[in-house]
Amino acid sequence: MDIRDTPRTIHSATGTKDLQMVNISLRVLSRPVEEALPEIYRTLGTDFNDRVLPSIGNEVLKAVVAQYNAEELLSKRAHISQQIRALLTERASQFNLILDDVSITHLTFGREFAKAIEAKQVAQQEAERQVFIVRQADQERKAAIIRAEGEAEAAALISKALQESGTGLIEVRRIDTAKEVAQTLTKARNVTYLPSSHGQGANLLLGVSSN
Repeated sequence: MDIRDTPRTIHSATGTKDLQMVNISLRVLSRPVEEALPEIYRTLGTDFNDRVLPSIGNEVLKAVVAQYNAEELLSKRAHISQQIRALLTERASQFNLILDDVSITHLTFGREFAKAIEAKQVAQQEAERQVFIVRQADQERKAAIIRAEGEAEAAALISKALQESGTGLIEVRRIDTAKEVAQTLTKARNVTYLPSSHGQGANLLLGVSSN
């Protein structure tokens, strides 16, 4: 009878708490308790691993997987793996077997679950897009309020200035505008700008023929 660690893979197809089908595989390293070899030989024979591990492995996998829904099997995989190892080690000890390693090597779901995950991701992306649109609209609304408040404040300042200075402010604005127009025209071809030499009277813009 071989007392060295023997690797074995245990496969099981079982159902989750939310009735999703899952295919799960375990890799197990096991060896017999040396002192119990006579009893193992008497009760199980030399093929004790083949007779015990597949049976208790499927039993433990079905019992543990049934406690979780499909998403939890993915998000809590490490915790579930530890739970499977603890329960399987306990069950194996009843048959005088020691498990040196138990790990999940394969975990897949049915097509229904894959479609459900895809639909959930699409819905989540749409929800995130709607949140972005709402935030963007809120920012635009705040910006419009700030612009409106700024324009109202500017109008109030101009109104106050007109009340205090009469038409003087308007005249200054008119002169500034005229200067800007004149400066623009001086850059144009065939136009000559002659400012008033005495600071009185109208400035002159002369059209010069190119011929």
